Amino acid sequence: MSLSRRLKKANMSWVRPLAAGSGARYQQIATQIITAVEDGVLRPGDRLPPQRELAQTLGVDLTTVTRAYTEVRHKGILEAQGAGGTYVAYSGLEAGGTIDLGMNIPPLLNSAEFSHMLAQASGTTQVTAGSMDLMSYHVGAGANRHRAAGAKWLQPMIGNTDIERIVVCPGAQTAIAALLLARSQAGDAIACDALTYPGFLAAARLLQRLAVGVKSDEFGMDPADLERVCAQHRPAMLYLNPTIQNPTALTLSTERRTALLRVAEKYALPVIEDDPYWLLTEHPPSTMFSLAANTPSTPVYYVSTLSKCIAPGLRTAYLVVPSDEPLSPILDALRSLALMPIPWMTEMASNWIDSGAAVQWLALVKNELRHRQTIAASILPGNIQADPTGLHLWLQLPRHIDFYRLTQTALEQGVSVTDSGSFSTGSFSPLALRVSLGGAIDRTRLTHGLTRLAELLKGDLAKRVSSVV
Repeated sequence: MSLSRRLKKANMSWVRPLAAGSGARYQQIATQIITAVEDGVLRPGDRLPPQRELAQTLGVDLTTVTRAYTEVRHKGILEAQGAGGTYVAYSGLEAGGTIDLGMNIPPLLNSAEFSHMLAQASGTTQVTAGSMDLMSYHVGAGANRHRAAGAKWLQPMIGNTDIERIVVCPGAQTAIAALLLARSQAGDAIACDALTYPGFLAAARLLQRLAVGVKSDEFGMDPADLERVCAQHRPAMLYLNPTIQNPTALTLSTERRTALLRVAEKYALPVIEDDPYWLLTEHPPSTMFSLAANTPSTPVYYVSTLSKCIAPGLRTAYLVVPSDEPLSPILDALRSLALMPIPWMTEMASNWIDSGAAVQWLALVKNELRHRQTIAASILPGNIQADPTGLHLWLQLPRHIDFYRLTQTALEQGVSVTDSGSFSTGSFSPLALRVSLGGAIDRTRLTHGLTRLAELLKGDLAKRVSSVV
């Protein structure tokens, strides 16, 4: 199968009337083309209308359209085939190497806006905190100003919180490992979704805890199966990622969260609520931490990281410890794992939160993800499960696809994705991929990567790797 498809009929869906007073006409045309490519309206291999035809449609001179096409072609987005026409290019999109559809990171980290925000925060950090403060040891739950910033960030999720219950951590991964160390022993079972966050699975494996998968239905983790697991394995904890779950992108309803908490209460089962995506979804349910406030026999430890909403490099997360639970075992575990958060990063994160820059950036991220989810839905075939503003989607594959071969072939062709085996607690994995939408540096490359993946699924590869039942 050729990846350099060429459409014979021109794609005219991107063409809009030019506006008086909105800049040079050739620039308006060039901007329309670039925006259409970024939004997935124009895809690699799409043919643009002949220049003379477009000039007549827009009521401009032929030289205006020629100049616009030349401008966009110089950016590597278009390629001219002489009498064969002008097409959205593949070659220019391939220049940046592998397109990352495998890592869940926020988009726009390479943008001018983020660079500006980073530069401003760096300067503010140097002013608000002295070199001794930034470069010395800070062992413990965190400085009060950092815990107060955490309380401000967490307020939409869990309401007003005593900063004495907040522990500043160097990332959610460290917080999860510390909770496993503090609240369980080697050999203990930890209940979790049958498909769950690989970082949790790695921590459980290295700490010699047994991750026991709980079955799910179309609404998420099944309370009846959780009860079975509790009765059979007597787990020491329950690990949940209840909002835009990684990898399935399901969000548990308030009713389902309440039902799971009832089972946890029955078995006095502490809960780790790992909630990195709550702020990304438009209509999130109440957190389990909030729902469990009146059930002291069911302590819910709430973990929220800035990695998925702002940037992984901040290495800042907040762990909220229930009011009746001791902090000291968790602080001891954190000290043994990472000693302390990185002061410079924590100070920068606090400045962003206190100034309102973090909330403003979150709005930009959500808006970008909304566009990217729309692009993905228009390109990828098959059954997709996704949140409209989520970082990833769950793509169920056609029957009998060898997804190991699919992911390897995609990687050879410059696209990285993650198959379901990375998330499985057992030997069985469904035929599905988690496709992450934030790692591609822009919408153009995202469109290109998704198009390659879709063509692999639709084309000859699917036939070559299928088997006869």
